Amino acid sequence: MSGATLDPVTLAVLKGRLEQIVDEMDATLYRSAFNPTIAEAKDACHGIYHPETGDTLVQGSGGLPIFVGAMAFAVRAVIDKVAKDGGLQEGDTFVFNDPYDGGTHLNDFRLVRPIFRGGALFCWMASVGHWLDIGGNVPGGYNPKAVESFQEGVRIPPVKLFSAGKLNEDIVGILDANSRLPMSNWGDLNAQLNALDLGERRLVSLLEDYGDGTIATAFEAFSDRAEAMMRAAIRAIPDGVYSFEDVLDNDGITDDMLTVALDATIAGDTMRLDFSRSSGACQGPINISRSTTIAACYVALKHIFTDVPANAGCLRPISFEIVDGSLLGAGPPKPVAGYTETILRLIGVVFGALAKADPDRALGGPFGTINALSIAGHRTDGSRWVLFSFFGGGLGGSPESDGLNHANNPISTATIPPIEILEAAYPVIFRQWALRPDSAGAGTYRGGVGAIYEVESMTDADVSLLGERGKAAPFGVAGGEAAAMNRFSWKSAAGEGTPPMVSKITGVRLAKGGRVRLETPGGGGWGDPRRRDPQRVARDVRLGFVSEGVARDTYAVALAADGSVDAAATERLRNEEAL
Repeated sequence: MSGATLDPVTLAVLKGRLEQIVDEMDATLYRSAFNPTIAEAKDACHGIYHPETGDTLVQGSGGLPIFVGAMAFAVRAVIDKVAKDGGLQEGDTFVFNDPYDGGTHLNDFRLVRPIFRGGALFCWMASVGHWLDIGGNVPGGYNPKAVESFQEGVRIPPVKLFSAGKLNEDIVGILDANSRLPMSNWGDLNAQLNALDLGERRLVSLLEDYGDGTIATAFEAFSDRAEAMMRAAIRAIPDGVYSFEDVLDNDGITDDMLTVALDATIAGDTMRLDFSRSSGACQGPINISRSTTIAACYVALKHIFTDVPANAGCLRPISFEIVDGSLLGAGPPKPVAGYTETILRLIGVVFGALAKADPDRALGGPFGTINALSIAGHRTDGSRWVLFSFFGGGLGGSPESDGLNHANNPISTATIPPIEILEAAYPVIFRQWALRPDSAGAGTYRGGVGAIYEVESMTDADVSLLGERGKAAPFGVAGGEAAAMNRFSWKSAAGEGTPPMVSKITGVRLAKGGRVRLETPGGGGWGDPRRRDPQRVARDVRLGFVSEGVARDTYAVALAADGSVDAAATERLRNEEAL
């Protein structure tokens, strides 16, 4: 790329224009996708990538953060294929979902397109979205009993969907034949193609306005600025080794906990993230690939160093130690459908390690599970339906504020699908959709409150859940307390049940009118609960977030009959606690 420089005003204008292009691509996909996981939950992402390395150059404001980190590896997979096979042409578009080669799990389909200028490759554009069903043993793809990726769905390596602008109908036929809901996937595929078409038009227009050299110089400047800011942020942390570890309930096959462990080394303006002490690869579907691990670290660091621009430059000062073949460096055919659970634990340990390095940036543990729930059956007309959704919980408290209630996880800027959309799309009724009292980790700044969902099926249905946090609660920091753990249960004609593996189950059969109930964790607290402002505690009790018993026993706050703070009794309680 060019070695020239641009003035700050021009760089700011170009940054806004380029980010707007990607935001428009996101919006195009959200408004035209068929399945609610993309259209409503926004489980998708777009970006612009370096022509030679595949590094992220530009992302929008609304793309799923974990995809932003992973897509650079996806583009590199296409670059490697082109280097091996040759034949790259203008008008080509590649499609694939390989989770071990730049992917995450099989539901996430990537489209990668080269952008040419004057016969030469200028950059890549890419789109990724979560398709609703791609085969496998369990509708929706989240098979908690999978021991091989073959049981999770169809795996597609990077192949040309379009060659010089001509659609390969055979690829579309293969995709259609391997889904319970081919029309949904067909709609999502076309929505992603439309997003790429729009992005290409907008980028060409920008290049015509400013010139290829100017835009190439801007790309380089954006990455250099991100690197400089990340180095400055790391330099502000005291040198040392900071360690933290957390656990996963089990792998869905063997009821043994697995460890995600980090030793973070700060040395000047560099950071080394060493995951060597983590568990080896497991039988069940919570393994992740090396590229997914690095992408998750990218997301965690962006939460901590919020001012650093989101492009590949921010990873230049950071090195990784990930054991090949481990839980965090798995290869085929290890199952990976539940990758979300493992990256959430991984993000949490990055938070925990850097909280030790810099308490002023400490965050309580987030609720740490998407609770991937699949309910599937047949309508009265014989047509098939598959409800797949993820659910909210509490985020961790911080040195400045309580955690968010009923939020999405830190891997995501996605939204929890609205109840109205789910009830309109599928034959289900939500009998409860509420905040969960006493689920937040107590603290000077408490964690966010989790949620309660109760879903009734209006037809016979099969249910699967792939979740976490049923054994080990989201952690508190700086003296804050842990949050409540995850709970799942169901009521059917055969009676009530809970998962033997606590947070993972498949093969639950509901008759019409049967229900499932999900109680999600809150977030971990920050700071000593007895230092929380009593007025805040009283407000939490009035709102139903905290019970009077927890207010008294955990926060040492006494309330009068009208719900106001009994100042004298509270002082006595806190003095007794201090002794």
